[in-house]
Amino acid sequence: MFTRSLILCSRLLMYSLSFCCLLVVASCSPTSDKDSIPQPLSSQSTRTVAAGISGLNWADGRDNFVDGWVIPSGLASGDSYSVVAAKTEAVLNGFSAKVSGVNTIRIPINPPSVINSSVWWGRYKGVVDKATSKGWKVIIGCWEGASSKDGKIDNTTDFWSMWNTITSDYQANGNVYFEPFNEPHGYTLSQLTTIYADFLSRYPTVPKGRIILDGQGYSEDVKGVGADTRFNGCLLGLHNYAYWSTHSASGWQTDWRNRIGSYGSRTVITEFGATMNSGKDYQNGNQSDNEIAYIVATSDVCRNDGIASVYWPGLRDGDSYSLLTRGGSGTNITISTVSPSGVFRLRYGWGL
Repeated sequence: MFTRSLILCSRLLMYSLSFCCLLVVASCSPTSDKDSIPQPLSSQSTRTVAAGISGLNWADGRDNFVDGWVIPSGLASGDSYSVVAAKTEAVLNGFSAKVSGVNTIRIPINPPSVINSSVWWGRYKGVVDKATSKGWKVIIGCWEGASSKDGKIDNTTDFWSMWNTITSDYQANGNVYFEPFNEPHGYTLSQLTTIYADFLSRYPTVPKGRIILDGQGYSEDVKGVGADTRFNGCLLGLHNYAYWSTHSASGWQTDWRNRIGSYGSRTVITEFGATMNSGKDYQNGNQSDNEIAYIVATSDVCRNDGIASVYWPGLRDGDSYSLLTRGGSGTNITISTVSPSGVFRLRYGWGL
């Protein structure tokens, strides 16, 4: 018995020493300034993002700043409701096939698309109806017209008439989110919060958790709006782009967190993006490139801090930032990947 116990103790000591050596070697392993290789979330990890949103913007090829109807790429002004729905089915199926895990689209709206006897809203609703019937979330965001682009509502009477119609049609649909105004850079914080308070007052039956209030400026900072207790429970929309500044990856992480403050649980990055048709490797590329550093940092902040994100754009004809491109004709739309490493980084940010 004593001999067997002695042997056992010796073996345990040997295993312990071996394990300690492994720890020392691991702690001394060299690291690189390049992108740290992403690791899967452990089975014990939990990750909660605002409204469970993991999305793509589906944008008008002219940009969403237009004076007439907004028409996302692949749709046409003459499309009937059923054709819009069929095209939406094809686009969303393509999104799912190329960007596994996506569950949200963000689409544009403006007053000309809805009011003044516009026939487009009745057809355009095919996007919302088809998407939500498939279990997708839809963010409906208002853009100003191309002729102004001053960061202000073009016509307040038309603006409220538009939202009267949209909220009436979709406030009962739990998968539809309302974003009152995109990039409100023409307003002071006080002016902006007055508009937001008016929105909540006009539509008290719309759940706050399905209202996305863009941050001040070009939706570039959510802290001012987030600190207003009138909007407790509302989501906060944030934008940030690589061309706005130049940072290292760690610098971009700091930049993002400075814009978010303590409101990460309510923040949805409704726009971020970089050049996707340049061949840049966003998975393993050199982070001395500002766009690579930015995309790496964005995905890391989203993943590590649990921030929801909607890439700009998932699909927009002619846009070098577009993550995907379309082919086919009519309702037989096909979707192809522009940047596999961009897709990788987006999904990594979603925790996938």
